[in-house]
Amino acid sequence: MAANIDMIKKVYSEFEDRLNKARKILNRPLTYSEKILYTHLWENPSKELARGKDYSELAPDRVAMQDATAQMALLQFMSAGRKTTAVPSTVHCDHLIQAQVGAKDDLIRATEENKEVYDFLESISQKYGIGFWKPGAGIIHQVVLENYAFPGGMMIGTDSHTPNAGGLGMLAIGVGGADAVDVMAGMPWELKWPKLIGVKLTGKMNGWTSAKDVILKLAGILTVKGGTGAIVEYFGEGVSSISCTGKGTICNMGAEIGATTSVFPFDERMSSYLRITYRADVASLAEKNSALLKADKEVLENPEKYYDQVIEINLSELEPHLNGPFTPDKAWPISKMKQAVKENNFPDKVSVALIGSCTNSSYEDIDRAASVAKQALAKGLKAKSQYTITPGSEQVRATIERDGLLEILNEVGGITLANACGPCIGMWKRMDIKTGDRNTIVTSFNRNFAKRNDGNPETLAFVASPEITTAIAIAGSLSFNPITDELVNEKGEKVKLDPPTGEELPPKGFARGEDGFIPPAKDGSKVEVIVKPDSERLQLLKPFDQWDGKDFTDLPLLLKAKGKCTTDHISMAGPWLRFRGHLDNISNNMFLGAINAFTGEAGKVKNIFTGEIKSVAEVAREYKAKGVNWIVVGDENYGEGSSREHAAMEPRFLGGRAIIVKSFARIHETNLKKQGMLPLTFVNPADYDKILEDDRLSIIGLTGLAPDKQLKLVIKHKDGSAEECLLNHTMNKTQIEWFKAGSALNLIAKMNK
Repeated sequence: MAANIDMIKKVYSEFEDRLNKARKILNRPLTYSEKILYTHLWENPSKELARGKDYSELAPDRVAMQDATAQMALLQFMSAGRKTTAVPSTVHCDHLIQAQVGAKDDLIRATEENKEVYDFLESISQKYGIGFWKPGAGIIHQVVLENYAFPGGMMIGTDSHTPNAGGLGMLAIGVGGADAVDVMAGMPWELKWPKLIGVKLTGKMNGWTSAKDVILKLAGILTVKGGTGAIVEYFGEGVSSISCTGKGTICNMGAEIGATTSVFPFDERMSSYLRITYRADVASLAEKNSALLKADKEVLENPEKYYDQVIEINLSELEPHLNGPFTPDKAWPISKMKQAVKENNFPDKVSVALIGSCTNSSYEDIDRAASVAKQALAKGLKAKSQYTITPGSEQVRATIERDGLLEILNEVGGITLANACGPCIGMWKRMDIKTGDRNTIVTSFNRNFAKRNDGNPETLAFVASPEITTAIAIAGSLSFNPITDELVNEKGEKVKLDPPTGEELPPKGFARGEDGFIPPAKDGSKVEVIVKPDSERLQLLKPFDQWDGKDFTDLPLLLKAKGKCTTDHISMAGPWLRFRGHLDNISNNMFLGAINAFTGEAGKVKNIFTGEIKSVAEVAREYKAKGVNWIVVGDENYGEGSSREHAAMEPRFLGGRAIIVKSFARIHETNLKKQGMLPLTFVNPADYDKILEDDRLSIIGLTGLAPDKQLKLVIKHKDGSAEECLLNHTMNKTQIEWFKAGSALNLIAKMNK
């Protein structure tokens, strides 16, 4: 029986009735995304919600949290005044395991190093009715797909790649921890009603092309912000040719185009996956409701009428892609890679090739990679690059070991890492190069920002499918094209790799592996959650101060960030993950990666009172000690990337009051609002250029703060001159109350008292 089957039955039993009520209001055909959204409204709709404009209150079916974000989310939940979570919730220990020498030793070391945090997460899960997945059980998104995702459902997760569950027809949306607290506390979850991008898939993939290439191609079309504020919904005859886990790969990387989420309609491939993962009961329920779990016929016949944008991709003509470096939307068809390497002076030698991660660690992914490795061995070839394999879950690992796939990958030169995020999120103790060495890596991961994988700004990371990554590992060359190029084997013979093959699902079924799940206590009231006062890893939270009711006057500019400023730049991961439960300690990494627009240097700014140049966090602490609040100015798509709310909490904790930018990424903008920060945008983006290093900034109009009402920025320069410009915000009435209260959590705690 599937987990939380009673909840799933309830969703399906109410789905058609809720949908019919929405149809009466809308009086038109609906896309699949709209069906899930309208059936998950907190209250029945009274009007059609305007895309990109209206805010909605939703009732997600479940919450998932990974260990790095769960710490802060659950520290906040402790202040919410609840005895148990209102919806099924889980914690997954996958982010804190550092890849170094191999799965067994890495897991043992991580368990010892992170014992305090794991004990905290397990005990707080027991206390509040949360399911707990132990270290080594698997990566959150793979485990969710295997155990919890279901067609027509809605979930939120404290990780930007939560949309992975869209591969099983679920609207799964990445959020910050404060949003998770809302839902776990039994409150509605707020979302600006998304726009809809329809992607029509035609034809059928063949040869070296895989599901990964669909999203790599789409990222090149839409760019890293082309999906912001929108759901990407796939349709067309090509959809049925892609496996359930392949669909998951595509939805997973929708985070790289800024999409709210991505989703596929229910089909037989999903049914097959549900049944082989021990959820025949869910498959039967979905099959009975299959007519509802897809876009209406009229939508499919005339998509331009119902989607805000329609993009068509012919799978039969789709080439394998490599995307990078330094951004996931720089898309290179493999036929253009030789030219790209030459023209851009990319290092052609590939130092490390890495497959797996939450994006590409399914049985099908590993089987196709193993088929490349197997024929390479038969033709006298082995990997010329270092080669690593990261299984996505214990279930996948146990199955690929049983079926001999791991043995083949290890024989060709691979090292098996723990069932965890590892190098994908920077948890990689790399031994082969030094920081500053320019080198190339190829991965089947999802994200490739500078320093993302190994902390080295000179590592050029390219994203590809597992089978292409494996072929490149064998060749050792970024410019290698397995479709056209030959290799020389150990006998000096020229040989060519054949296109990969692979089973969609394991013919013998899945092996369970070691049980990594701990269910919550039936009665958690007597469970004690211990946070030591002198802990370096965990710290109980104190409420942020509420707004004093005045305009912000003559605040110094802490930082003017230039160019890409992702959540990695604002709050780095890697070794800093150890402090994710300690707000004071992790705040020392604030803006370490952000580029100072005045100097071009990362992570350092001038203290305008002393003239000293120090780290951004040091200067912020000096301002805070003086009782001086400050403002940060940023560029386009500020806060793209990971959902980590630390990138919003750290500036708030160290005295920040507003972030003013040209444009925001969705999750980060929401996270700032939740923490009582003002996320503001220049009405005229060119006004960014008016901001100088020694400016004092005033935000006028806060006493009359209201939805859609602009604010004024007064810029006082050091020479005594002044300029003004207008600022926009997207806060609604509820979000304005968060600002006034000091944070959304302050309001929740007040209500639950």
